[in-house]
Amino acid sequence: MSTLRMSKPEFIALMAMMFAMTAFSIDAMLPALPQIGRELSPDNLNAAQLILTSFVLGMGIGTFFTGPLSDSFGRKPVIYAGIALYMVGAVLAWAAQTLELVLAARLVQGLGIAGPRVVSIAIIRDLYSGRQMAKLVSLVMMIFTLVPAIAPLIGAGIIAFTGWRGIFAAFIVFAVIVTVWFGTRLEETLPKAARRPFEANKLLAALKDMLSHSMVRTVLVVQTLSFAVLFAALSSIQQIYDVTFARAESFPLWFGFVAVLAGSASILNAVLVVRLGMQFLTTVTLAVQVALSGSMILITSLALPDGLYFGLFVFWQFSLFAMAGLTLGNLNAMAMEPLGHIAGLAASILGGTSTVFAMMFAIPIGLAFDGTPRPAAIGIFLLASVALVLMIRLDRTPRRKR
Repeated sequence: MSTLRMSKPEFIALMAMMFAMTAFSIDAMLPALPQIGRELSPDNLNAAQLILTSFVLGMGIGTFFTGPLSDSFGRKPVIYAGIALYMVGAVLAWAAQTLELVLAARLVQGLGIAGPRVVSIAIIRDLYSGRQMAKLVSLVMMIFTLVPAIAPLIGAGIIAFTGWRGIFAAFIVFAVIVTVWFGTRLEETLPKAARRPFEANKLLAALKDMLSHSMVRTVLVVQTLSFAVLFAALSSIQQIYDVTFARAESFPLWFGFVAVLAGSASILNAVLVVRLGMQFLTTVTLAVQVALSGSMILITSLALPDGLYFGLFVFWQFSLFAMAGLTLGNLNAMAMEPLGHIAGLAASILGGTSTVFAMMFAIPIGLAFDGTPRPAAIGIFLLASVALVLMIRLDRTPRRKR
């Protein structure tokens, strides 16, 4: 095990900032979407949503490779390369004059962000194990959850002073700060003697091994559908606040409020999962979401007072964000359970596959926005329903207790 020379609080803060780069890169863009749509895609305002999903798609693709590459070349070189690529994408997006170029640049940014996103977990594994690792990751995630809450507000402030292009300059500043901090304060955590050569055939072998487990196949699909629910919600959220409820100016505040409340779901999951089990808790959460999304479909067809309609939508938004905290960690742990012998490769493949395929569902749901939450509610209802059926079938399959 490597020796950590910086203090543990500083290490936790640094890892939280590594994680936060991803959340900031997504959520800080939300207030910019209307401006970008009007300027670069006036005939199809919905297309501005692709600025979010193209980034996530790139991140999913990059996730396949960054873990194995860091096992081969070391943690720091892969993080440096990823952040450099991320900043190149930010510069290209800042200079882009068409939406297509912005989307291509965001894809590059996503490929780059996979470096710090994935490798930071590997660094924690290098330094800690068992309960100490679980405790540290929990502390990192507690700090990290604050970023999605304040990112739209920061983004709105930057836009007010510089316009939407200033967001990309802020990404570069953030990346430089994290890189300097990381580079000067943390030594390489994977010694050369522990490195393994990168071999593409090992990825294919790991994929075949994973897919040979029926439980892993099912959980992978459910995890993909759950990611799709989250990203479908994020794709439409700003437009719903703006177009449906005429609350564009207060959107960052509402988003932050809901994000903070939903962040408690991870804490609740940590308490309940020991008593109820991962499968049961995930299945119940999906069942609740099916009921709530079905109710939202009905609500969109009723002539309700604006205040009541908005309040019900905010509650549904909270349920969608909370669902992530009550399902994604459990699903990942379930899928990894029989794959301990290929844990590193399996984590990369699971993360990359579920993220990339989730975008195939989330993108059309977001683009279907018609001025109401109805398309999002229908899409999420269908995604959650299929996931629920799969989890119920999984529950009926004989296996040792989880």
